[in-house]
Amino acid sequence: MKILIIEDDLEAAVYLTKAFREAGIVADHASDGESGLFMGSENTYDVIVIDRMLPRRDGLSVISELRRKAIHTPVLILSALGQVDDRVTGLRAGGDDYLPKPYAFSELLARVEVLGRRKGTPDQDVVYRVGDLELDRLSHEVRRGGKEILLQPREFRLLEYLMKNAGQVVTRTMLLENVWDYHFDPQTNVIDVHVSRLRSKIEKDYSQPLLKTIRGAGYMIKDEG
Repeated sequence: MKILIIEDDLEAAVYLTKAFREAGIVADHASDGESGLFMGSENTYDVIVIDRMLPRRDGLSVISELRRKAIHTPVLILSALGQVDDRVTGLRAGGDDYLPKPYAFSELLARVEVLGRRKGTPDQDVVYRVGDLELDRLSHEVRRGGKEILLQPREFRLLEYLMKNAGQVVTRTMLLENVWDYHFDPQTNVIDVHVSRLRSKIEKDYSQPLLKTIRGAGYMIKDEG
């Protein structure tokens, strides 16, 4: 695995570079946002680890510009700003994970390894299909049997995540972390409410059910036809 570390704290950068290399991961280093953007744009990496507060160009701006250039390298944000709103802002800017400072390197390493495995998965697909249900991630259009289905933004994200993991059980915790972007009580009924609304929209007037509740586990979208 090859990663890029964008960090202006030289001491921290040296430590991380050495620690990752000892773990068998090749690590390049950029000391500011502009350099990091250039390296992330011109080279191929499995994961980018970026500090949020950087000179010349802040971390969120770097991520947004990478995404604008259609560079989908998984990005893990490191930041002393660790409140829920800070994490949500970072993820919405295009980050894939967010680790508040201070942190344990073992956790950072584990998260980087997870993101590295994610690269090149079906998450890069533009259109997801399950049976006669189609979701276009670029146009934000959903159709079933050729008929357009209008969804609210949260319903769209929920369906997108379910279809990305079609045929697999998606737990409540997975939905909270990947659709709602933050952690809170998994016993909340917010998921049930949104799943119910989504099910009524994509299954109303259709004989073949697609969205299933897996008792005690979570949800699954699958074509049984």
